[in-house]
Amino acid sequence: VSTATYRVEVSVCIAHFDLLPQVHPENEDWTCFEQTASLDIKSFFGFESTAEKLAMKQYASSIKKGKEMIEYYLRELEEEGVTYIPCWSPPVVSGTAAARLQLLPHCTGRAIPVNSAKTGLDIKEPASPTDIVAGSPDDKLDADYIRRYLGDLTPLQESCLIRLRQWLQETHKGKIPKDQHVLRFLRARDFNMDKAREFLCQSLIWRKQHKVDFLLDTWERPQLLLDYYTGGWHHHDRDGRPLYILRLGQMDTKGLVRALGMEALLRQVLSINEEGLRRCEENTRVFGRPISCWTCLVDLEGLNMRHLWRPGVKALLRIIEVVEANYPETLGRLLILRAPRVFPVLWTLVSPLIDENTRKKFLVYAGNDYQDPGGLVDYIDKEIIPDFLGGDSMGDIPEGGTVPKSLYRTAEELESEENRLLTDSIYKSASIFKGAPYEMLIEITEASSVITWDFDVSKGDVIFNIYHSKRAPQPPKKDTLGAHGLTSPGAVNAQLIDRSWVLGQDYSMVEKALTCKEGESVQGSHITRWPGFYILQWRFHSSPACSASSLPRVDDVLASLQVSSHKCKIMYYTEVLGSHDFRGSMTSLESSHSGFSQLSAATTSSSQSHASSTVSR
Repeated sequence: VSTATYRVEVSVCIAHFDLLPQVHPENEDWTCFEQTASLDIKSFFGFESTAEKLAMKQYASSIKKGKEMIEYYLRELEEEGVTYIPCWSPPVVSGTAAARLQLLPHCTGRAIPVNSAKTGLDIKEPASPTDIVAGSPDDKLDADYIRRYLGDLTPLQESCLIRLRQWLQETHKGKIPKDQHVLRFLRARDFNMDKAREFLCQSLIWRKQHKVDFLLDTWERPQLLLDYYTGGWHHHDRDGRPLYILRLGQMDTKGLVRALGMEALLRQVLSINEEGLRRCEENTRVFGRPISCWTCLVDLEGLNMRHLWRPGVKALLRIIEVVEANYPETLGRLLILRAPRVFPVLWTLVSPLIDENTRKKFLVYAGNDYQDPGGLVDYIDKEIIPDFLGGDSMGDIPEGGTVPKSLYRTAEELESEENRLLTDSIYKSASIFKGAPYEMLIEITEASSVITWDFDVSKGDVIFNIYHSKRAPQPPKKDTLGAHGLTSPGAVNAQLIDRSWVLGQDYSMVEKALTCKEGESVQGSHITRWPGFYILQWRFHSSPACSASSLPRVDDVLASLQVSSHKCKIMYYTEVLGSHDFRGSMTSLESSHSGFSQLSAATTSSSQSHASSTVSR
């Protein structure tokens, strides 16, 4: 079996022909000689079309000549009485020759292709592995091994797996992934070798950089996760796949993000995926058949607007990106139960990041439809279904609860984590001093854009305002900022609004001031009426002085003792959405009792400006 390459180079055009032998996709006893060609005509004095026709004629002639050469040598073999030719094994070479050999397709150990109807030859595979020449055991996978651990593979798929595995052995210096894992990347790219190799290499680099191979042995889950993360492994489904149950509707996503940070949540999700890979291997041994993916059951009972908290959704999207890039084809089926009316909004946000093949594995049941025929019992045995879903199993999935705000961490603490799997933090922190408000500048170029915010007051009381100006405020000079200067592009911890500006002339207040007490969480949005410059301002708020005729309340005295009289602190998150994006993600919430649902109606009118803030303690 040989590979012939013809290259013709002229000053004006380049033609390239390849004749590549491969296992025939429909019959593993045949070898298919596939010929490909490429032509790059840079210029040919206006005769590019003529040159292309000549190249096509030469290509057709090459195909005919190649066929004649193959048939000639097959007749030679028939006359010599040769009925079997062992798989060719490349000699041990080094240097440039070795580099060239790595590019050749690897033989699968099958007989040379002969069409018995034309040649009369009866060509068979060797009776035993010892009939194959030395050095070729890795060139063909054992049939029992395929059946037991990999599942049904066509000869072409088997060949791709062997070639990619051998390429890893020759080039990759780290831990070589198992065949089952390599096969997932091939399936995710429809067995396109080049795409699968690039996909796998990026994942291997990521795993090495973040020491993911040691995650299960070295990472210890914080007690907070054990108490409030509402998910866990629970037996298996009817197909023997490991079953993971997540009670998402009962989870305090904001509390977990604020108390643990995205890093810890991502490591939790990665540990679940790593544990899933391990459980697939165990179930493969237990059930005696290949099990390469697991089933996930997501219970949405309790899902509401608090789960559409923008920073939480953003954290979810980033986690999905990481999982999709490093754990392809690991989800066999996703069962979504008791989906509420708010679910279409969440699905609109996350579905674009999920691979199309993965989306086809989603089954969604609204209300109690999962209890009907064709529901949950078709995929999970009755005795395994948890009791909170009407089954017989007493599941040990945590019920979760609200994470105490006393466990929330500051932005500085979240940003100081080492070995970061994600590059930036969702929240930023700011200090507000008496007489020195914290202001953030946002430039809006399109009317009806939506400014969203979420902030927590961790110390002191603040007053929150939104202003609009047609001209850009000039940042204070650097030498006047002192310790409270620029924190990041677009955010200034100093007064952006010039002292000479007149309210109502140079700038205007677009929303009524909101007083926020220590410990409160505030979420809201503002639909802009005009383009220009919007300023989000947090200002120090002093408690009103008591009148001479009244004594201060005990609560006011205690608060004044606990809070600094000159400084407040907040943690905030802001985002600007286009009007079309905001309308598309919120239109299905018009019937929900939430400030966000009021905004969806407001987006239909460009002549109005509307805002809503929800405050929680």
